[in-house]
Amino acid sequence: MIGAQSPYLCTFLKGGDIMQYYMQERSLAVSSAKEAAEIYTKKHNSFFAALPFIGPFLILVILFYLIPVILTIAMSFTGMDFTLEWKFKGLANYLKLLGDKNARLVAINTIKYVVITLIINVGFGFVLAVTTAYFIKRENMGLLFQTIWMLPRMTPAVIYALLWLWFLDPTEYGMLNALLGNLFGAPPRDWILTSPMPVVIIANGLIGASLGMVVFSAAIKSIPEAYFHAASVDGATDLDIIRYVVIPFLRWPIMFMTIWQTLSLVTSYEYILLITDGGPLNKSEVWALYSYHKAFGSYEFGYGAAISVVLVAIAVIIALIMLKVFGYDALMNRGKTKV
Repeated sequence: MIGAQSPYLCTFLKGGDIMQYYMQERSLAVSSAKEAAEIYTKKHNSFFAALPFIGPFLILVILFYLIPVILTIAMSFTGMDFTLEWKFKGLANYLKLLGDKNARLVAINTIKYVVITLIINVGFGFVLAVTTAYFIKRENMGLLFQTIWMLPRMTPAVIYALLWLWFLDPTEYGMLNALLGNLFGAPPRDWILTSPMPVVIIANGLIGASLGMVVFSAAIKSIPEAYFHAASVDGATDLDIIRYVVIPFLRWPIMFMTIWQTLSLVTSYEYILLITDGGPLNKSEVWALYSYHKAFGSYEFGYGAAISVVLVAIAVIIALIMLKVFGYDALMNRGKTKV
């Protein structure tokens, strides 16, 4: 600073003044450097102080997430089969995927499955939440209903799938066939064989709605009572209150559940595997299950890895689009004051 300005300052300042000015400038520079060093030291020390707590979590993420992702991407460029040899094939697996006729059917199945199941998960979950957290005034009764509805989610996936297989048993002893036979005289029907996609959609939709119910119920309970009282005083009906009070307050939870359930449906397949195994004739096969079958059914590990990589890329794109549609940036910046 003084070096650049001295030709002009020297015409106005005398010897002692120049030295005093120089010392002030240097003192300010030193103090600024000290403050910057202190801030850096605090941040540095805080990181190392937190390391013992986040260290085990970081190790688990690296071991069970980051490394498998890297290996899967690398494997997608190989022709690995049951011999487990890393034979580099470049883009051969991705080119094969473009010409795979089954992949087109699987992609269409995945779109149908995700869209319809998502509507059930979020829509029906919202209805359950409004029913138990708003219309049922006795809190204990609402909690009891929510607990009963959460039981399938708390049970292992195998048990839940076995219950559906028993419920849809194709013989006259299956619960659904027996019920329809006694009420309407309908003959036994193999529901999984004739309607595999509706079966997996309903099975996943009902169990997924329980999570939406819990999240939305908590959000409804967090709305200040003053809003409900004010709306009632103004003559609003229950439907008006839900539309103009509850739904605006649930914008964040609805966004979260929509994105979360979409990514979950795109990448999960356990209930489909256990109930229909993607059949018959790939009618209920979805993208994630197709990757599993190729890798561990046909032992085409390289091809299965390529399908998985495409799946992850699609999931990331869907998440980014949904964040844009829901106005994530606007929600994050709401309430922030500009400096």
